[in-house]
Amino acid sequence: MKFDCPSGADAVAAAISWPDWGEWFSWLGPTGTVSLAIALVLLCTVSWGLNLISLPGNWIAVALIALYAWLGPDEGRAQIGFVATGVAFGFAMLGEVIELVAGALGAQKAGASRRSTLFAMIGSMVGAIGGAFVGIPVPVIGPVIAAILFGGLGATAGAMYGEWSDGRSWRESWTIGHAAFWGRTFGALGKIMAGLAIIVITVVGVLF
Repeated sequence: MKFDCPSGADAVAAAISWPDWGEWFSWLGPTGTVSLAIALVLLCTVSWGLNLISLPGNWIAVALIALYAWLGPDEGRAQIGFVATGVAFGFAMLGEVIELVAGALGAQKAGASRRSTLFAMIGSMVGAIGGAFVGIPVPVIGPVIAAILFGGLGATAGAMYGEWSDGRSWRESWTIGHAAFWGRTFGALGKIMAGLAIIVITVVGVLF
């Protein structure tokens, strides 16, 4: 008598059953799908806030949208397609380009050293975090404006310290710090506006 024994690879493949995400979302029902859509918007909003402290918030939001487009509902109002994901990716790239150009026209164009650039990045992050707390008394817009302003001031302080510790005079350091302030400020504004566009894409995607 002859027995057909499955190979090791076939046995493993038979043992692993990938979940049917469409069936899973159907099981969730309308309420669960809406909850997931709301969670996506909230997470993208939180990711947008990370831009204020020099973290890649826009890219985190794009990754969340792509994950939702892949695993989320295939039809219905809460569906987000890969076209919307591609548009969000484009805005994230635009934000990076604006930040790069702002940096090139800022401290780097003024002759900042690598040491100064590094300290400017650290200073902007610390300043933005501190500014976000300072602006808390003013609802919603207060932390945003304060984070941008204090982030620029932190970049100024960091750049000036980097240049001064590298042997430059305070006058030269101030020139670099001044350029770092505007470079960081305009770069942050560009990324924030790009992040807002990504949030709008997400909201429109889950609503329409």
